[in-house]
Amino acid sequence: MSLEATLARVAQIHGLLQPVQPAPPTTMATEGPAFSQALQTATPTTKTAVMPAAGGTPAGQAMVNLARAEIGVTEQPPGSNESPRIAQFRQATAGAPGPGPWCAYFVSWAAREAGVPIGDAGQGFGRVDDVWAWGERAGKAIPAGSGTPQPGDLIVWDEHIGIVESVGADGSIHTIEGNSSNMVAQRTYGSDGGGAIGYVRLG
Repeated sequence: MSLEATLARVAQIHGLLQPVQPAPPTTMATEGPAFSQALQTATPTTKTAVMPAAGGTPAGQAMVNLARAEIGVTEQPPGSNESPRIAQFRQATAGAPGPGPWCAYFVSWAAREAGVPIGDAGQGFGRVDDVWAWGERAGKAIPAGSGTPQPGDLIVWDEHIGIVESVGADGSIHTIEGNSSNMVAQRTYGSDGGGAIGYVRLG
């Protein structure tokens, strides 16, 4: 059995053993107003155990599997941008200043763990703008409308970032996002990604 298949199976079993989290509220206090508006159009999904999504790079699939295992991680206390697990995500970013909006810390952690660290020196980033700027410099950025996202791509909005979990036959984009209503949560957007500016493809 391949590493990707093993990780997917572990994530599936983990999902079956965890209690289903109630759907999170659809507002977010720790991200900017532009993304908060986009989030209003997203469909929150409860934690589900799903089989590996088709497509994407091996590193992208590894990122999806890692992110799935973190669904339900929440801030402690809510609104604090902090918990023991979130502190571990932050460690994937060199020089992280401390608690703050942590969506970019989460994707930096997943990328590092999957073997495709973000940044010229693999240092990770704590700011969404820095991830996108690096993606453009490194030739990894895919502006919205110029390509179809794949599982494991980073989906980038003006003030928020997540990981594409899968793309539906209807073009809907399913994501796993850190710091989405103060937790790691699955979301679903239309084919425009809820107004995403683009995607960063790693690996």
